[in-house]
Amino acid sequence: MARVKRGVTAHAKHKKVLKKAKGFYGRRKNTIRTAKAAVDKSMQYAYRDRKARKRNFRALWIQRINAAVREHGLTYGRFIDGLGKAGIEVDRKVLSDMAIHEPEAFGALVSAAKKSLEYLKDGMPNEFEGAVR
Repeated sequence: MARVKRGVTAHAKHKKVLKKAKGFYGRRKNTIRTAKAAVDKSMQYAYRDRKARKRNFRALWIQRINAAVREHGLTYGRFIDGLGKAGIEVDRKVLSDMAIHEPEAFGALVSAAKKSLEYLKDGMPNEFEGAVR
């Protein structure tokens, strides 16, 4: 069998790793052994943080909705409960955007949620009222 020289493929592999390590500090950008380890670790961080970004944005949307809803005299939890009881299905991303850019439309949603929570104002007993302390 003929002898196969592997210089071209090794070079290509190294170039691929070093291209991903561009911008790294010190030997991590130009020494193949350290660059490979750094790139592998960076890929792990990227995978993990793509999941974390979704959690962070959801938390941000909830904070924005809570701040906007409190201006109308409700809390976030009661607002979401009211929307559910009113049969309004809008995700938190859209609610947050509406609270910032379309306050009138958001106010209409808040009033609809309040209307579906009328039982709170009808003198229904508080679930914690009369509890033994």
